[in-house]
Amino acid sequence: MALLPLLTDQQASARARAVFDDIRATRGTDYVNDIWRALANDPAQLEATWNEAKRVMAPGALDALTKELVYVAVSAANNCSYCLHTHTASARAKGMSEAMFSELMQVVYLASLTNRVAIGLQVEVDQRYAQPPAPDAS
Repeated sequence: MALLPLLTDQQASARARAVFDDIRATRGTDYVNDIWRALANDPAQLEATWNEAKRVMAPGALDALTKELVYVAVSAANNCSYCLHTHTASARAKGMSEAMFSELMQVVYLASLTNRVAIGLQVEVDQRYAQPPAPDAS
C-alpha cells in the first residue's frame, strides 16, 4: 500500500493535472501510472520527476528498448518491485522477448555477484581502466 494517497484527477491540483495531461499526451494513452498519482501529492516534485523522465527516456544515442532494459536491470538490482514490473511491461512493448529478459537477469546476477566480490576484496581498478580513453581523432 502506498504511503501517500494516489490522487485521482479530481483530487489533484491544477498543476498536477497538467502533468497528468502531458503524461497522457506524451505516451498516447489515457492511463496515468500510480507512481505519478503518488507524486501528485507534491506537484513540484511530480513536475520535476516527469520532466526528467521525459528528458532521459527520450530518443538519443541509446534506443528506447536499451533504455528500458537498463531501467529493468537497475530496478532489479535496487529491488524496486514497482519499477521492475512497470518497466518490464514497457520493455516487452518495445520488443523484449522472454529470452532477452532471462539473459538480462543473468547479467544482473553476474554483475551483482562480481560487484560484491570486488567490494569485499577491495580490488583497486586496473591502471589501464583508471583513465578515460583518449578522444577519437577522426
